[in-house]
Amino acid sequence: MGLLTQADMEALGLTLRLATTVTLLLLGLGLPLAWWLAHTRSRWRRPLAAVVALPLV
Repeated sequence: MGLLTQADMEALGLTLRLATTVTLLLLGLGLPLAWWLAHTRSRWRRPLAAVVALPLV
């Protein structure tokens, strides 16, 4: 008798696949954006930095 049922294992697998996919996607988008924000003098830097910081508020 196992602790996890087949449905539990499927849910766990889906969760791990989703977490991996989202992590890779956000790394692919976030790293270039962070580099650009750190190195640019564009007039769009401040508004874009504010939008990026919104989820932290």
